[in-house]
Parts: sequence; C-alpha cells; structure tokens
Amino acid sequence: MRALVTGGGGFLGFSLVKQLVARGASVRSFSRGEYQPLANLGVEQLRGDLSNRDAVVAAAKGCDVVFHVAAKAGIWGSFAEYFDANVTGTENVLQACRSNGISRLVYTGSPSVVFDGSDVEGGNESLPYPAHFEANYPKTKAIAEQLVLAANSPALATVSLRPHLIWGPGDNHLVPRIVAKARAGKLRRIGDRPCLVDTVYVDNAAQAHLHAADRLTPGSPIAGKAYFISNGEPLPLWDMVNRILAAADLPPVQRSVPPGVAYAVGTICEGIWNLLKLSGEPPMTRFVARELATAHWFDISAARNDLGYQPEVSIDEGLKRLRVWLQGEAV
Repeated sequence: MRALVTGGGGFLGFSLVKQLVARGASVRSFSRGEYQPLANLGVEQLRGDLSNRDAVVAAAKGCDVVFHVAAKAGIWGSFAEYFDANVTGTENVLQACRSNGISRLVYTGSPSVVFDGSDVEGGNESLPYPAHFEANYPKTKAIAEQLVLAANSPALATVSLRPHLIWGPGDNHLVPRIVAKARAGKLRRIGDRPCLVDTVYVDNAAQAHLHAADRLTPGSPIAGKAYFISNGEPLPLWDMVNRILAAADLPPVQRSVPPGVAYAVGTICEGIWNLLKLSGEPPMTRFVARELATAHWFDISAARNDLGYQPEVSIDEGLKRLRVWLQGEAV
C-alpha cells in the first residue's frame, strides 16, 4: 500500500500513520507543518495547504489510496476559514485522486453533520443532514462529505467514516480542553439529565480507517456510504467527563447550569465576539450548549457488519493509557 495521509501529524492522523507503517505500507503525510514523530517513523512529509490544489495533487502522486483526515476543527471561526479548509480542501483531494488515477479515498467525516440540536439515541446512517447548523464546522463537514459520497464512481471508490468524540493519549483537543477548564474552575455541567454519549478511542478510530481501506474498491458494498464509528460503549456524558478528570487526578464536576441559560449565554457570547471581532473562542456557543445537554450515541452495526470493525481498546483500557500519558510517561 502506498498511502497519502492528509493531516498525518495530527491526533488521529498520527495514529493512522503508525498503524500503516506497522503494516509495512509506504506512507506520505501532507500537512502544514513538519513533525518529528513522523520523521522518527521514516514517513515522507510534504508541507502545504489543502486550499492549494496543485500542492495537493502533487502530494498524491504515486499513491494508490488517500486517507483524507485533515480538517479545520473547533467550535469557532469564520465560515470562509472553515470552507477553505474543509470544502475547498476536500475538492482538491478529490481532484488529486482523479488526476493521479487513485481508486480509493477514505474520508474522515463527523457525526456532527447529522446533529440538529435534539437527542440522537441509537441513530444510524439513515439520519438526514439537518436543514440548519449552529456552527461552521458541522456545516462545512456536511458539504464536504456530500461531495465525497457523490464522487463515488467506477474509477474512484469513496467512503466516509464518522468517528465520534475521539480521545486518548496525544489528544490535542478534547481532553486538554476538559482538563484546562476543570483546573481553571470553569467546567460546569449543562443540565442534570443523564444523557448517553458515545466516544471512540483514537487507535480504534484509526483501525476503522484501515478496515475501510481494505474493503474499498470501485463497486464494493461500502463504496459511496458513510459509517458511524465509536467504541460502542455509550455512557452518561458527565460520567465520561468525570472519568477523564479522574485520569488527570482532578475532582468530578459539581456545579451545573440549566440548558436554557447555557444556550442564552452562548447566543450572547457569539454576538459579542462577532460584533467586537474578538480573538480566540467564546467561553460558550449555541452549538456547544446543545451538544452538552443532549444525548448523542450511534448504532455502529453497519461498521461492524460492512467494515469488520471491532473496537479493540475498551474505554476502561483507554482511560488507563490516558492516565499514564497525562502523568507524562510514555504509553
């Protein structure tokens, strides 16, 4: 396998690269920066921006499969920024596949593309895209995913994986945010409902990408489809948050805010940040308020049946590994 991984230096991308290298694959990473851990693995690194079509096309030359993992994530930023990275970038990856005769594209999507602000309990891939999004990330990821699935053809097989709330050692987004807010005394429960939420350990998410690549060929049963990916272990959201905090030797969240108040605060914060053009993220947004007050877990039967996906690292084991990492030791 000669694989291009966009965002190979990122959290999920690096886990995927490690597993590819362990398989004996020839791996090239396309990212905006250079990463010593990739160099240590002997991975070829090309620097560039996803919005630069020529650079993306050149990066894919000689590859037979592309894993498009890179994206602009987060909860705040202009639509143009998200569109350039997530939509234009994906269009360029699709063109790179076509220009180089690559027949397989595994795209990293997001379950947020079907989130309409209400509870999702055991939802499957039949869930529609909502008519309205309260953040630019899910909006642009939904546009990009539809482009990827529509591009499926006899020459290019495409599949989208939707890993939900990825966490584990090396996390540079979810876990650090939770821990930082807790240490600053700014973490609050939103509401008191025991809303179930599923998550996925990073190595499981990467493994799902390999399973998809193994089964993806033009005309194959998985081509042109999207799949939810999780650990298959839904837990009450704040139980999971508290277990992450325990791994960091921090006490559980005690204080709470009513969902309506959190949503109102998010609305006000967004207005102030937009009006004053403030830098950084608001302390609360409407999207986050909805996410933290609702259930969202998914039926992963399709991934199990079609991809042969089976989570290998349980939440219990993952938390043990996370604790070691948070204590500054090698995992």
